[in-house]
Amino acid sequence: MRIDHIQLAAPEGCEAAAREFYGSILGLREIEKPASLRARGGCWFECGSHQVHIGVERDFRPAKKAHPAFAVADLNGLRERLVTHGIGVIDDENLPGTRRFYAHDPWGNRLEFVEDSV
Repeated sequence: MRIDHIQLAAPEGCEAAAREFYGSILGLREIEKPASLRARGGCWFECGSHQVHIGVERDFRPAKKAHPAFAVADLNGLRERLVTHGIGVIDDENLPGTRRFYAHDPWGNRLEFVEDSV
């Protein structure tokens, strides 16, 4: 029917960096985790009608190929904001008619950002 949420793995102690990157830099609103799940660590964010969960994985290894793609209203503005914060971006023109780039979160997970055509 639909995707409810995506979960990205991160190492233990990731919460402050997650709030800075996903909250402050990307502008996602943090939402409260249910009390029964808080002891697991990590944090949750809202992205439109979906959620992005940052979950702690003990033997964490970043996802280098698998990735979520975020539709962005101001792709150029986000690109500038990431670069200003020292986050590298990788432009990709391999999909005709689509403006997009890739970046990595603080732990090396691959993220795609695509210009919203709506």
